[in-house]
Amino acid sequence: MSLCVVGSINADLTVNVGRHPTPGETLMGSGGGITAGGKGANQAVAAAKLGTPVVLVGAVGADANAEPATALLRDAGVDLAHVEDVEDVTGLAVITVAAGGENTVLVVPGANALVGAELVQRHAAAIEAAELVLLQGEIPADGFARAVELARGRVVVNLAPVVDVPREALLRADPLMANEHEAGLVLQQLGLDGAGTPEELARRLLDAGFASVVLTLGSAGALVASGGELTHIESPNVDAVDTVGAGDAFAGAFCHRLLAGDSMVDAARFACRVGAFSVTRPGAQPSYPSAADTLPSV
Repeated sequence: MSLCVVGSINADLTVNVGRHPTPGETLMGSGGGITAGGKGANQAVAAAKLGTPVVLVGAVGADANAEPATALLRDAGVDLAHVEDVEDVTGLAVITVAAGGENTVLVVPGANALVGAELVQRHAAAIEAAELVLLQGEIPADGFARAVELARGRVVVNLAPVVDVPREALLRADPLMANEHEAGLVLQQLGLDGAGTPEELARRLLDAGFASVVLTLGSAGALVASGGELTHIESPNVDAVDTVGAGDAFAGAFCHRLLAGDSMVDAARFACRVGAFSVTRPGAQPSYPSAADTLPSV
């Protein structure tokens, strides 16, 4: 049961600080190393490390960052035959991590901005053959839409960041996966009220036409909405070191379990445990568990 991820590949430049700077302020930090990132790559690695066969469609640049950006994809066994080398810089994310684990991220798209409809079409066979296609918001809208058009299997959309994509493509999501803030922005994009509790947002998204919705709520767990029913999933209580990529760990793990035959509720329970595991270690992809790791329990 294969997963095709169509999405971004980044080099993550991470700086650790005691607290986040205010506008105009200069702080001293530590770190500065380059690690692998990008929402598409993160989610691909998360699923592959757990044992799912994963194909990634994307692009990297002709620069020194291409190697570290793809190193953990190769280590995890992700099929990179559909990752193109383009004449641009590899996507770059500048991440600031505060002492409590909260982070800010500034992304330079680079090669990811070239993962449009034309590039996606060149890899149609990989997308059409997948049992599940997973998409995010870090590639151009026409590339996103073309991937949805090509998908013959289930489509899962984690529209992060929330970008303007064709309504009919977005509504193919089953489920739409988002955090509370992103859920509100998606509703606004659809011309609807984006304020309210997670439960209200989830019901409004179902009413808007989504077959199902999964809202990630950080340390509060997740909310699964399908068939008019809402189920709250608890997250294990852990000491967070670094929350970078935790949502991507959840997404990859969720798809891993869907392909194994789990219900969305059971997949979300497992994904919450994987997300909790990831925040106890620094970085995004380096923090993700393998199938052999012991996950925290609720």
